[in-house]
Amino acid sequence: MPTPTLGLLTRHRKENWVRLRTLTTLRWIAIGGQISAILVVENVMGIDLNLWLCAVAICIAAAANVYLTVAFPANRRLSEYEVTLNLLFDITQLTFMLFATGGLHNPFSLLTLVPVVVAASVLQIGTTVGLGLLTVALITLLSTFHLPLEYADGGIVRLSDEVLVGFWVAIVIGVVFIGTFAHRVTAEVDAMMDALTATQMALEREQRLTSLGGVVAATAHELGTPLATIKLISSEMLESNKGSETEFAEDLKLINAQANRCRDILRSMGRLGKDDSYMRRAPISEIVREAAEPHEMRGKSVRYEMRPAEGSDPRQPVVTRRPEIIHGLRNVIENAVGYARSEVLVSIVWSEDEIRVQISDDGPGFPQADLDRIGEPYMGRRRVRFGLAPSAPRGMGMGLFIAKTLLERTGAALLFSNGGTRAGATTGLRGATVDVLWKTMHLEPPEQEELSTNKA
Repeated sequence: MPTPTLGLLTRHRKENWVRLRTLTTLRWIAIGGQISAILVVENVMGIDLNLWLCAVAICIAAAANVYLTVAFPANRRLSEYEVTLNLLFDITQLTFMLFATGGLHNPFSLLTLVPVVVAASVLQIGTTVGLGLLTVALITLLSTFHLPLEYADGGIVRLSDEVLVGFWVAIVIGVVFIGTFAHRVTAEVDAMMDALTATQMALEREQRLTSLGGVVAATAHELGTPLATIKLISSEMLESNKGSETEFAEDLKLINAQANRCRDILRSMGRLGKDDSYMRRAPISEIVREAAEPHEMRGKSVRYEMRPAEGSDPRQPVVTRRPEIIHGLRNVIENAVGYARSEVLVSIVWSEDEIRVQISDDGPGFPQADLDRIGEPYMGRRRVRFGLAPSAPRGMGMGLFIAKTLLERTGAALLFSNGGTRAGATTGLRGATVDVLWKTMHLEPPEQEELSTNKA
């Protein structure tokens, strides 16, 4: 599925990400915390607060929560606009509470970070920046405009100017740093969710194609018997009317010819039959060739080399034919063909314990600085391979991510390098090289399947 479509899915999901119940629950917790803090400050610490203003702020928050709970279903998913309004309300209510309780001299002013973190997690970057700037502006005003905290004897609770400035700087840094951190983490999670969705869709498509191949083969096998009967009867009737030039004889010739045509079509569709083990097992070279076949006609030479490791059995291993392997290798080969100048080399080496498929090209190779990051989704947004013109198409890294994910499901390990020279590997071309390694036992057919094949 094209990446832009996945991006639209992500935005739609994110715009309806937060449930109303989540925000109302957080607001009830905040209201409970504010009431508890007021009781402790008044009765334990002996500080006189403007209880009327505090009560107004708390009652407004509680009334808003009651209204939202009654007016809307609790499981309602909020749009970005609705979440923004809720967070604006929370920032304003908290600012009013702080105004009535000492402003920036109140240590609870640190809680102004909470709406910013929530915004960074669920809103677009522009809206998050706007809420962050509003928060910074409000705490700046609170440092000057606020009602003081007074003890019963008239003393005022206040920070020194140096500590106040430091506290303001700490909150501003917290807004920027924690907001940026929350947004980046959420963006990474979104990218991974999109990539995994694409991977699942690719695997389902490959599985449907594999199942379709089995259905076609089984259909051809089943239709073979009635078609043979039609062929036999029409041939006998034609033989009995040999020499006759009647219209009936012409019809028999037509039926016989069409039966022959159907036989040829079914033979090409399903000569393997529904019980042929090829639908489940095949030599490793055939699976690799099947994966590469769609890219052999793209104007680049795809060359194959196959050999056993030194001292190993020269017979190719027969492995389980899995959609993950075919689609994963196909994506790696597609990437190699796309960046190759003229040639792609696919080398297959096997031993009793290990199967290695190495795919290399004669292109510019992977960026050296990105070798450790290859296989991550969307890395192509920031870099492309060295040697490409600025107008060259920029990939999203999705192909290699999908390939890596699918192949690792089958027990493979993927190694990315340049130059085709990695210890224990074959010698490939001088561009990018991808080594796919399996332990042979991970690709062996299940024991039950082996037994059923032998019985057949």
